[in-house]
Amino acid sequence: MFKKLFILGTVLVLGSFPLYAGKFGNPDDVEFARTVWQAMTKASLVGDNAFVSQPYKGFPPHGIVLDTVEGEFTVGNEKNILIIKRNYGGEKEPAQVMENPAKFLKAVTIMFRKPAGYDSANGDWFYVKYSPQGNVLKNPKGVSLAGRVGAPGVGGCIGCHIGAPGKDFVFCHNRYPMQ
Repeated sequence: MFKKLFILGTVLVLGSFPLYAGKFGNPDDVEFARTVWQAMTKASLVGDNAFVSQPYKGFPPHGIVLDTVEGEFTVGNEKNILIIKRNYGGEKEPAQVMENPAKFLKAVTIMFRKPAGYDSANGDWFYVKYSPQGNVLKNPKGVSLAGRVGAPGVGGCIGCHIGAPGKDFVFCHNRYPMQ
């Protein structure tokens, strides 16, 4: 049931992105996303030298196998919470994917908590979807997937994560309450 609702929501989102394009994917969002990628690469959280945490079975839109790392992180002069989700494709089990993770890596998605007031109604999270090489990916309308991606009731990152249990926009726990 969840999968069907998610697919329906995704279809609605893709058709509605032009309405929300001004809220994400602008040059400042893309530039900050690049700065985040550079900082993550330097810390060996992404890229060729990235360490891999415990993989687990995932689900759309992220991937069949996921690997999540989170904690406090500094980007430029901003220090806050960073959640990195490596999204693997294929029809393999986590152990099989981890034999050659680079072969199966399809995308890297992140949530970085910005200072209070950035987007208070949506937890102040900055979202990005990267290619495995660190390029900011775009939706079918050509809008970069960086910043306040999506909207409540419409979909995208925010539209999905607003449904997370608790109030932190994170599905696996409720550690990061609203600021």
